[in-house]
Amino acid sequence: MSVSSPTTNHSTGVSDSGRWSAKRIAVYALFVALTIVLSFVEFPILPGVQWLKYDPSGIVALVAGFAYGPAAAAIVSVLGFVPHVFTDPWGAAMAILVSLALSLPAALVYKRNRTRTGAVIGIIVGAVVAVVAAIGGNLVVSPFYFNMPVSAVVPMIVPILLPFNIIKMAIHGVVTFLIYKPISNLLDKRA
Repeated sequence: MSVSSPTTNHSTGVSDSGRWSAKRIAVYALFVALTIVLSFVEFPILPGVQWLKYDPSGIVALVAGFAYGPAAAAIVSVLGFVPHVFTDPWGAAMAILVSLALSLPAALVYKRNRTRTGAVIGIIVGAVVAVVAAIGGNLVVSPFYFNMPVSAVVPMIVPILLPFNIIKMAIHGVVTFLIYKPISNLLDKRA
């Protein structure tokens, strides 16, 4: 995952003025569209806890953040869940929170250290922040979502919420680490 210099980013046709180019908008739109599609691919990963489902959309936010920086990570993390706002606002809020908590710290770390080590550190930092955000978010959102008191959510933290979110972040991190370099090379060829 090393790049020629710490300031190298994939070309999006944007000059130093920071204006948006058609290419930049198109690339971000592709990442958002892929996030939307993958956000509907859900399946349980923790036996006996069918209501907690994994979706691979966080991988796209991580790849976007590594390729184009924290702004891309934020845009993909938020816009990728817009369709869910209309059908499942509490779930969408949690998904956006966790995706931002994962992808922004990871992108910020990787932006400063564009190496394999920087990517691993970024993924670990993002995963820790995301797990904390997911647990905190569950303490706030689950009482509304499931119509239960916070006191009923707290006992679920260690046996259910913590393992689910650790497994989820591990999958996101490992897959991102394995696919980022080939995707980065493809993006460089298209630039």
